[in-house]
Amino acid sequence: MTYFKEINKGEGPERLFIGGVHGHEGLTTIKPLSKISDEEVKNGILTIYNFDESPYISTLDRHYYTSDRGKEIVGLIRDLKPEMYVELHCYNSNSFEKLTNLNRKERAGVPPLIHLEKGVLIGSISPYIRTSLFDEWDVCITLEIPCKASKESMDIYLKVIKAVASSRDKHELLDKLRKDYSEQVETAARYAIELYWDGYPPL
Repeated sequence: MTYFKEINKGEGPERLFIGGVHGHEGLTTIKPLSKISDEEVKNGILTIYNFDESPYISTLDRHYYTSDRGKEIVGLIRDLKPEMYVELHCYNSNSFEKLTNLNRKERAGVPPLIHLEKGVLIGSISPYIRTSLFDEWDVCITLEIPCKASKESMDIYLKVIKAVASSRDKHELLDKLRKDYSEQVETAARYAIELYWDGYPPL
């Protein structure tokens, strides 16, 4: 399930997509990542990594970023300095309520993920790296899909990551996402601003 690809179209934003962040997620995330073609990137650089299996440690746990996998991801971010960063995850369907619960910030310290459709969830990345490794206006997205995803769910998941891959800048990306998910995008933006400014201590 290990997969690497770089698409270089010259000047433009640096993009980084990461799958297989922890546990067995790479078995699911390799499917959409391997379907991104060179033709879909119009400018800039897209680097794709899908990692092999690793011990499951939540990215909301500070210790994740001292694990081998966590250090690999931090190293990639520091080396590539992406302006658009997408972490692809999958979740057990029993966790849907926990991930989207409006009280998630009180329970887990982060805002709820937002349901786009067909079980596909969107939100910001872990505040431990959002507030320390990225600039304020960088695009930093977590995408979640059921690990046993339907074709419809996988199609939505792929549509969103292709939108990031093909957008020439963050403004074009937001325009694309708002066409189908206007309310969800506005909610995600508000949560991201709250998360960035409330912040966690940097690494």
